[in-house]
Amino acid sequence: MNPTHVHLLVNHFSLLIPVIGLAILISGFIFKSEVVKQTALALFIAGAILTLPAKISGENAEDEVEKIPEIEHTFVEEHEDAAKRFAIFSYILGAISLIGFWASKKQKTFANIIALIVILFSFVVLYMGWVAGNTGGEIRHPEIRSGSVQLFLNENNLS
Repeated sequence: MNPTHVHLLVNHFSLLIPVIGLAILISGFIFKSEVVKQTALALFIAGAILTLPAKISGENAEDEVEKIPEIEHTFVEEHEDAAKRFAIFSYILGAISLIGFWASKKQKTFANIIALIVILFSFVVLYMGWVAGNTGGEIRHPEIRSGSVQLFLNENNLS
């Protein structure tokens, strides 16, 4: 398994775990369950931790992908920049979730406020993850790049 395979395998965890965590955390508020909220916060922490192997494997995959002649370096750089922003925001979400987990376990009065902040911030992280994932997909899938449909139509005299 080469570095690109590893990256493609591990990067999805850091993207999917916050989606699952968000759904569970909202459920925790709906059902008024601290255990469910704590489970969600633990997932956000795990998602932040799993962002690190995705970032490291991405650096290694970059070296391999840049050897492929038909890959445009600008798409790799766009993805790298988006992934760095996503990683930073994921780490922040993990840190806030850790505080929220501790506050919930210690039955602090501000635990729900922290959990609400996690919900709001997770939307930012999910957007950043979407951008990172989309720019990553654009590296090898020109059909998803913006303007690709119009370019196809123009090249084939269909417009």
